Amino acid sequence: MSSSAEFLNPSEAARRLGVSTKALRLYEQRGLVAPLRTAAGWRTYGPTEMARAAEIVSLRALRLSLAQVAQVFDGEPQCLEPALAAHQTALEGQIGQLSDSVDKLRRFRADLAKGKAPAGHDLAQMLDPRGGPNIAFNLPWPWGGERFELNVIPPLTYLTGPLGSGKTRLAKKIAETLPGAEYAGLERLAEEGADAWEYLEADPKLRSRVEGAMAWLIEDGASASFALTSLLTLLEAELSSALVVDMIEQGLDQASQEALIGYLRNRGLGARPLFLLTRSNAILDVAAVGAGEKIILCPANHSRPIEVKPYPGAAGYEALTSCLASPEVRARTEGVIALRPSQA
Repeated sequence: MSSSAEFLNPSEAARRLGVSTKALRLYEQRGLVAPLRTAAGWRTYGPTEMARAAEIVSLRALRLSLAQVAQVFDGEPQCLEPALAAHQTALEGQIGQLSDSVDKLRRFRADLAKGKAPAGHDLAQMLDPRGGPNIAFNLPWPWGGERFELNVIPPLTYLTGPLGSGKTRLAKKIAETLPGAEYAGLERLAEEGADAWEYLEADPKLRSRVEGAMAWLIEDGASASFALTSLLTLLEAELSSALVVDMIEQGLDQASQEALIGYLRNRGLGARPLFLLTRSNAILDVAAVGAGEKIILCPANHSRPIEVKPYPGAAGYEALTSCLASPEVRARTEGVIALRPSQA
């Protein structure tokens, strides 16, 4: 191995892989990856170990359990078949949507040749190959009625801002505007301490999906809790429209938050859009935001909400990072609200 090879400590390796350090430790405990040790006995990950860990993460993205990952590594790849079949189905659905967009484009060009211009909303739909919903509305108080538009809604949209910035009002307005969208407020935690599974008895299929998701998350370091079960019940429901979740990190420890966001990023193609209100940098790790994700910041001064690109120097980047905090800090401010004069 070259002396110039890069070696990473567990936290650096986990960050690069997009998983939690607890997940890396679980992979090690299961014998799936064996980190090297420094002279002082600290774990370290070189190129070979990172490549192995990346394989695990890729297989987990296909929704394989750690036991199934071990089977693949042991030369028994049959368990990949259902996961690959599901991924193929999703890809074929995307191909169908792209084919429809190509057909529309041909019709638009044919109409143009006859001197007929396509309608603006038809063009907007064609430019979004996923055919996803678009939203536009006048912003509610505490804004001054400015127009808010989101022309392409990705699988994950983060809504954030400091206390009193109006992000909850924006989230509720989005849920009201998108046909069929559901808003999940903090009342989902009102029954804390109850047997969360009793609510799933009437829907065995949903219960099975929630159990599967919970097992996947626990294998990635999450802790089972009422808050996590409540979230998964919402996330695994078979709804075609968007879901807006208020303070998604509420009631979850750091490892659970990290496992959850990894799970949501790996939901697969064609997953329904999620709007996540958050002020946790474990949920919204700006450095990890990639394709298929957007960040909407509600500024403290009630300027119009803006999309912030996830890199230093982008408009709103500093304000964005200043309102995010670690789960430990967020726990200290849990329940704090900003009091403002009632609307005139």
